Amino acid sequence: MKFSEHVLDKSAGFHLSVADKLDYPPQGEPASKLIRMTHLDPSTTIGCWHPQESPPEPFDSSIQGALLNVTHPIYVIEHPQGLAVSQSGTAELCPGSRAAGSGMPLRAFVPPLHPQGLGDRTFKATHGLRYAYVAGEMANGITSVRMVTEAGRAGMVGFFGAGGLMVPEVEAAIDRLQRETPAIPFGVNLIHSPGNPELEMALAELFLKRGVRLISASAYVEPGLPLAYFRAKGIHRTSEGRIVCPNHVIAKVSRVEVARRFLAPPAEKHLARLVELGLISSAEAALAASVPLASELTAEADSGGHTDNRPAITLLPTMRALRDEVSAVYGYERPPSVGLAGGIATPESAAAAFALGAAFVLTGSVNQCCVEAGTSEAVCAMLAEAGQADVAMAPAADMFELGVKVQVLRRGTMFPYRAAKLYELYTAHASYDRIPAKQRETLERDFFRCTFDQEWEQTRRFFMQRDPKQVERAGKDPKHKMALVFRSYLGRSSTWAIQGEPTRKIDYQIWCGPAIGAFNQWVKGSFLEAPQNRRTVAVAMNLLFGAAVVTRTNWLRAQGLAIPGSAGSVRPMELTEIHKRIDASP
Repeated sequence: MKFSEHVLDKSAGFHLSVADKLDYPPQGEPASKLIRMTHLDPSTTIGCWHPQESPPEPFDSSIQGALLNVTHPIYVIEHPQGLAVSQSGTAELCPGSRAAGSGMPLRAFVPPLHPQGLGDRTFKATHGLRYAYVAGEMANGITSVRMVTEAGRAGMVGFFGAGGLMVPEVEAAIDRLQRETPAIPFGVNLIHSPGNPELEMALAELFLKRGVRLISASAYVEPGLPLAYFRAKGIHRTSEGRIVCPNHVIAKVSRVEVARRFLAPPAEKHLARLVELGLISSAEAALAASVPLASELTAEADSGGHTDNRPAITLLPTMRALRDEVSAVYGYERPPSVGLAGGIATPESAAAAFALGAAFVLTGSVNQCCVEAGTSEAVCAMLAEAGQADVAMAPAADMFELGVKVQVLRRGTMFPYRAAKLYELYTAHASYDRIPAKQRETLERDFFRCTFDQEWEQTRRFFMQRDPKQVERAGKDPKHKMALVFRSYLGRSSTWAIQGEPTRKIDYQIWCGPAIGAFNQWVKGSFLEAPQNRRTVAVAMNLLFGAAVVTRTNWLRAQGLAIPGSAGSVRPMELTEIHKRIDASP
């Protein structure tokens, strides 16, 4: 039903309206009942609305459709027959004013919000993005070349998951990205390797040699020489005096002390050492001392893989405040922007991130079950069945001896329990031979599926290729030898998952956080429930579009309106339907 035309009795302060003649009054009623009078409290209005072609529609039945039309404004009008909604016409905003002339009292107003309007404008401009959305790096190439390419083509940015890969493998991925889609934005991960700093430096040199301008630094405790080298190389001043940093570092952090190191300029000792080695010039070192080591920061909350399980609602404000504090100390020309990762899995969580001031959102767990992910169908199927509680912390392969943990899938695998057992045995015994015989028998039968000596031989060959000094150390230290064998099991468990090795399903190590459970609950009953329909860009656009709807819904609530039922929630839509809505002009 459309609301009728109206007139205004200015002297009485009442809004007079001719009721819809199709519905009211009933036949036989006197004509005087065609006039309804509704007293309006001017304090509840924010101005007046002037109609154009079409009259407004009843609020309860039309607000959901209006919220979904994110590229159109929403006018909520005080109508004698109840609140009404229009997405056309014009408004004069003047809180507490009364309508005049052809105007009607305006109760609330929400502007258009295209998904590309979410996030920080400078961040998007700096990296050539349409959307403030990052497909985060998942190690061993799980965030694949294909996933990075699809994200880049859609106006987002993805980071190739270089963690756990050797230099030739990373270079092959860079080659594909630069050769096949040279115009799209992309980044590569540089993961902290405390036991193998040579690999870090080799990767930094590779990025500089191949012209990779954007990296994500993850799992760092103390930024080292390779990061300083990448950031400082090529820095220069324009003729106008502006400092230009060609190389950008987005640091993923969850601890204040680590964030502070990234927000500060590169360490003086590192810059001095780089000059001494002839890797950068004195001029580059001097300029690098006036810019932050990280051009952007990702506050990593409760996520998959390496995580401190921080709550996003406290972590992001803390990191933003720290950014402001450090930037004021150094007087940065452009302070680093701060985005959020961990738990981004529904329109509500994405909207909450942007409402907290996130410059961008970064996803991981929800991408791993997409068809472009560099993992097996078996893993995708397991992730699609997971709930929020189906995750656990387990010892990390790369920092095993330090007691560092990663968050992994618990449902359908014994990995978290077996990994914890290995760490327990490592801390309790000086060597493998000191482990009680019955427990050694269990390890060789169920974990290694071979003798310890056979497992050591496989481990030795692996480390001879990647880091020979570890083998040398193991020859002198039996506890370190045990650690390397245990690390070998932990490392291969992720490979078995990626390859979908059916005989090792119980040992799969699948990195993910509770976000996967929230995502599965949200998409239940929709086309995204099936793993084969989950595509990186479809997931991303549903989160961004949904975040725009949720944000506009909250803007209405902030103006005192109650949103009926589930009108402000968003169900997953096909990508074509989303584009039909966001590409439409008002």
